[in-house]
Amino acid sequence: MLRIFQNIKGDKAIWAIAALLALFSFLPVYSASSNLVYVVGNGTTVGHLVKHALLLFLGFGIMYGIHKIPTHFFKGLSLIAMPVVIVLLIFVLAQGTTGGGGANASRWIRIPFVGFGFQPSNLAAVVLMIYVARYLSKIRDIKVTFTESILPLWVPVFLVVFLILPANFSTAGIIFSMVLMLCFLGGYPLKYLFGIVGTGIVCLTLFVLTAKAAPDLFPNRVDTWMSRIDSFSNPEDTEANYQIEKAKIAIATGGIVGRGAGKSVQKNFLPQSSSDFIYAIIVEEYGLVGGFALMFFYLFLLFRIVVVANGSGTVFRKLLVLGVGLPIVFQALINMAVAVELFPVTGQNLPLISSGGTSSWMTCLAIGIILSASNKSIAQEGAYTSEIDETNPLEVLSGQL
Repeated sequence: MLRIFQNIKGDKAIWAIAALLALFSFLPVYSASSNLVYVVGNGTTVGHLVKHALLLFLGFGIMYGIHKIPTHFFKGLSLIAMPVVIVLLIFVLAQGTTGGGGANASRWIRIPFVGFGFQPSNLAAVVLMIYVARYLSKIRDIKVTFTESILPLWVPVFLVVFLILPANFSTAGIIFSMVLMLCFLGGYPLKYLFGIVGTGIVCLTLFVLTAKAAPDLFPNRVDTWMSRIDSFSNPEDTEANYQIEKAKIAIATGGIVGRGAGKSVQKNFLPQSSSDFIYAIIVEEYGLVGGFALMFFYLFLLFRIVVVANGSGTVFRKLLVLGVGLPIVFQALINMAVAVELFPVTGQNLPLISSGGTSSWMTCLAIGIILSASNKSIAQEGAYTSEIDETNPLEVLSGQL
């Protein structure tokens, strides 16, 4: 164990934040899992706690392994991984529309023998951000027309987004927004980005109209989006706002210092209390002090991400850190905003806190990439790497061995 700690490299503050969030997560997850046990009738509280611990242990194993990889390897890996995630997204989409599983079937792949579910959209988000960062760094010092960027940049982006959209509108929207932000930070022409936003709105409108005209293609999905938006804009509809109402009650009764660890009442009534609405349970048990402290850690993580990006020696590393780091904080803020009714219900987890395997793993994967970029001892991206053809992933990978 001591040897492992000695081999930990990269930004120590980010390591500390990730570890503190993960350790703290055991308290609210154990408390909120009683909803699954006594209301839903699913497993035991100890069983859910052990599962959460195992998932985090695997996640930190991923983080440790990824942070040892030199950053320039991710250029080639993104090119190799993009076709893989597209195939996985097509598979789960077909599984949901033809297999009768509905929305959940078109999100998850069950991993045989281990009993865990894998959500390809989370992996696709990380891979796509790396892919976009690679492309933007490649064209940084050359003038590229919009037409020239359609095939290498926007076709993969729109393909990934629209494969995720039917089952998970919020995730697709976050990915699209983060890609636009990364392109803006990467110096992609603003006039082209306005055109992409307009194209996205037109495509989304066509999708909604198609889903309304042929509801059997994507059953209940558009209706679910509409009901969430309607319930957000019409707070008097208490039946549609059941989750939000219970979350607000939990937050209101938490007060300044909260009821105390494990003493939440609303966890017994609030659906998804251990995942989507765990922030409300945290505020109820630990009060505004706990809620603001948790927000502080995410904002401090954002600060360290910006520091690492600013200190990176190449354009690719800067964009890579921002591309995989900003969505983590953005997702956390959305989760908190939903709990206090500043945002419609999205179904987004609280990174490193909520129970759930794939989300935690992909968050750890993203943090591992950031740590790799912050590790000066392995970030050797000098003249040698610039001589390699970055468009050829095999040359990138073999050239570094």
